[in-house]
Amino acid sequence: MLFESARVKLRKMTVEDTELYHKWRNDMEVMHSTNPSLDVYSLEQTKEFVEQVILGSHNSKSYILVEKEKEIPIGIVSLINMDYQNRNAECIIDIGEKEYWGKGFGPEGLQLLLDYAFYELNLHRISLKVFSFNERAIRLYTKLGFTKEGKSRQSLFRNGTWHDIIHMGILQTEYMDKRLK
Repeated sequence: MLFESARVKLRKMTVEDTELYHKWRNDMEVMHSTNPSLDVYSLEQTKEFVEQVILGSHNSKSYILVEKEKEIPIGIVSLINMDYQNRNAECIIDIGEKEYWGKGFGPEGLQLLLDYAFYELNLHRISLKVFSFNERAIRLYTKLGFTKEGKSRQSLFRNGTWHDIIHMGILQTEYMDKRLK
């Protein structure tokens, strides 16, 4: 399924995206604000992860975020831990191409994912986790309508300091009400 906004579109991730994803997954600057584990992965480990976890799971859906003007893949958005019975999922976004940071591509991509989750999949609730030092992401999520629901205190150690992981969520009705305004 293809969704697009003024500047970006989502396309389903394929095995052909593995090397690009591998580049993003091993870029410590990219992963610093989104991945609790700052491990370096071999290409073989990434291939296995893509095939088994990203593409092989019935409980996740991943899409490459493509900048439309140049047709350049710039990141990935995913719904993971999908619980169809209770209509819940967790979302993840990574902008892997750093020259696109801070230019509004992330919000556009995440909004497309939320549109898909709430309007097409009819999910009831989407959650996410964000590191407490990632203030820009927290502002984005709040602007999209996510609410802080709690935190895992001092559960992330980065740069010699303990940080909280903040848990946020949004309900389908909250998202739809916000979109109508």
